Amino acid sequence: MSVGHAAAPATACLLVWIAQDARRLAALHLARELALPDAWLAAGFVRNCVWDRLHGYATPTPLNDIDLIYHDPDDIREARDRALSERLRAASGQPWSVKNQARMHRRHGHVPYASASDAMRYWVERETAVGVRLEASGALRLSAPLGLDSLLAGQLSHNPRHGDAAVFHRRVAEKRWCLQWPHLQCDLSGIR
Repeated sequence: MSVGHAAAPATACLLVWIAQDARRLAALHLARELALPDAWLAAGFVRNCVWDRLHGYATPTPLNDIDLIYHDPDDIREARDRALSERLRAASGQPWSVKNQARMHRRHGHVPYASASDAMRYWVERETAVGVRLEASGALRLSAPLGLDSLLAGQLSHNPRHGDAAVFHRRVAEKRWCLQWPHLQCDLSGIR
């Protein structure tokens, strides 16, 4: 786990929230069945759960997609990811997006990522860089390479390690997160 001991109560709370969501648990079981190396359900899968809880929403906000990330440098074919996405969609009726992080550095001009958690360190928003997986033991495990503080504080912030702040501003505008979750602390300067 990439979060420190001081964050243990926050981590435990977040894992309880995920465990209480039947749809998220079903997705975690499906992801585990694939036995992909270094695999995590990440991004909005975790982030939206937190924002829904912080806003007191009784019903989870529908996910645009379920982001399954993994790291396998031995097979970086995009066709593999498409086939896995289709397999998961057929099994669940949910919108899956599977991405091998061992090739994603190319899209952004970064150095190769050493792991899925390392890849998350470069994601556009700090609060999106969090993943969860279901271990063989049935325990949930969290990876939050940039920490949980800003996510649990209801913030939405650019990750300078990604680089281009314009990408962050465009995503905030297009995804309309600050309208969906109006109590987020969103810096909208420069967004039209």
